[in-house]
Amino acid sequence: MALDPFLISVLQDPTDQDVLYYVESAHVLYNPRRKVAYAINGAIPVLLPDEAREVSEAEQAQFTAAGAYVVTGSK
Repeated sequence: MALDPFLISVLQDPTDQDVLYYVESAHVLYNPRRKVAYAINGAIPVLLPDEAREVSEAEQAQFTAAGAYVVTGSK
């Protein structure tokens, strides 16, 4: 299930208070600065720092590929 566009426009990483990448194909919110991904359960982002998982180099390349993501917190 895709995230609501309004929700995408306001989400930020809870740790560094900066934008996240919404990777719809992987159904995660990705922080390229910290190299972590946050799960999305249904349509609810789980933005708990303790629940974030590390992202491998291969996943990072996939997540940052052109057109693979939408930047959150950008209006």
